[in-house]
Amino acid sequence: MSKLLQIGFLVFPGMTQLDMTGPLQVFSSVPGARVHLIWKRIEPLASDSILTIIPTITLADCPQLDVICVPGGYGTDDLMADDEVLNFLRKQAEHTHYLTAVCTGSLVLAAAGLLHGYRAATHWSAVDALSIFAGVTVSRERVCVDRNRITGGGITAGIDLGLTVVAKLTDRTTAQAVQLRMEYNPAPPFNAGSPETAPVEVVALLNEQTSKARIRRIELAKQAATRAHG
Repeated sequence: MSKLLQIGFLVFPGMTQLDMTGPLQVFSSVPGARVHLIWKRIEPLASDSILTIIPTITLADCPQLDVICVPGGYGTDDLMADDEVLNFLRKQAEHTHYLTAVCTGSLVLAAAGLLHGYRAATHWSAVDALSIFAGVTVSRERVCVDRNRITGGGITAGIDLGLTVVAKLTDRTTAQAVQLRMEYNPAPPFNAGSPETAPVEVVALLNEQTSKARIRRIELAKQAATRAHG
């Protein structure tokens, strides 16, 4: 592996910014790492919050990456049918050391056919969508490692994923030093971070709020699965 690590994040309209900025903070702390934010054009991209993301390099100009990470968010729904993005991922995957995704970013990897024969994690609300893709074994791990495919659960799992990848790229001590620098020592005020532990009424509320979006995502996943494996 080259001394200068090339790490790239796919960025796109409608992404969940913490899916990207969590592991971005981790990777940016690694000595000898160059981090890229990649999109089709250099233009401001609206995330799903007030934060706007500006890419640093285009798909066409991106070098071969040691690590590529696909964040999630509702913007991934459109990416599942975006041939330019899917072909970019397929090409990068031929030589990258680690192909990673956070949250619903795993749906994009699956749409590109890059998770066939692998276990993969995703946001709990997207488990049904990911399971549509033939050959993908859905995992409910917070960080799922299957050979060089490393995928994370929803949003905040991106930090855990980043630290996991750093330990593989460098060593455990370096990853722990990054964790300490970030003072990543979570102590959430509520035990409601997964549907398995959240109160039933809270799970029901969130399911109701996201039901239309989830139905749309499943339909798009079915179309993407047909293209990927048909």
